Amino acid sequence: MEGSGRPSAAQAVLLAASTALTALLYSVYRQKARVARGLEGARRVQLDGDLRAVLLEAPGRCVPYAVIEGSVVRSVKETLSSQFVENCKGVVQRLTLQEHKMVWNRTTHLWNDYEKIIHQRTNTTPFDLVPQDEGASVTVRVMKPLDAAELSLETVYEKFHPSVQSFTDVIGHYISGERPKGIQETEQMLKVGTALTGVGELVLDNTTIKLQPPKQGMPYYLSTMDFHSLLQKQESNVRFWKILTLFFGFATCAILFFILRKQYRHHRERRRLKQMQDEFRQAQERLMRDVKAEGGETLKNACVICLSSPKSCVFLECGHVCSCRECYRALPEPKCCPICRQAIARVVPLYNS
Repeated sequence: MEGSGRPSAAQAVLLAASTALTALLYSVYRQKARVARGLEGARRVQLDGDLRAVLLEAPGRCVPYAVIEGSVVRSVKETLSSQFVENCKGVVQRLTLQEHKMVWNRTTHLWNDYEKIIHQRTNTTPFDLVPQDEGASVTVRVMKPLDAAELSLETVYEKFHPSVQSFTDVIGHYISGERPKGIQETEQMLKVGTALTGVGELVLDNTTIKLQPPKQGMPYYLSTMDFHSLLQKQESNVRFWKILTLFFGFATCAILFFILRKQYRHHRERRRLKQMQDEFRQAQERLMRDVKAEGGETLKNACVICLSSPKSCVFLECGHVCSCRECYRALPEPKCCPICRQAIARVVPLYNS
């Protein structure tokens, strides 16, 4: 706190940063809570013969946010085959090459792990969701699966290819600050027959029932978890952001309370000092009136506290001469100069010749 009572620059920056971070966390929390409430309020429909009738009765032949649970994946066209696993068929295939290396940190003087995706390719083929009951003929066409916020892919192949290094390469890597470890090759697939929970917009387009990303800004899900587990995951995420927001909110309130408390103390001290100065001035005025009323003369060089005894003390280090010896001894601890409120380090007697 500065002498004027205003917060210091560091305190102002800390309060502003804490407030901005709390506002950002609260914004994320509200967004997560809105998603969880929307997911909880989504309409659950069954993949059975009544689904077409449900959509025909819905406004615009559309359910804006619906949940289809307990379905399996079936390819519409030719399925995608795994490049590494035999007899592994799927409808979404993602191939990834990831580089692993060690990077020297010049600040901490440590080698840190560093990962970088150097190539990634995703292949898709149109597919339907059908009931687990093979006797049912209803199907739902899944649109834009790569737009799903949570697309559950199973890792079917993973292999790490370590880098081969000569002695000269090792020396060069230590000089450059980068040590390659190798390349990790991964294949992920959404296999045929996988049970999915789809959450999105259900629409009846002519004779085709489609599941597509919703138009209301809600997330689109294609998850292997059941709906209850998916909802619990979102609610747990909301609780995490809520706790984080409350923590930083309390921290912001604590910083604000600390600054306001300092300001209040400074204001109270200034008011007390002003009150003392007013009392001194009023006492001097009363003494002047009394002396004039009695026809006498006022005491020159009088103590500013008692206004009767002569000044006999020099306060160091401020240098003020304003008090007699008795009034100095009566000052409360820690002793401060009545004029400037600076701490009194030592007292030198004043002798008038």
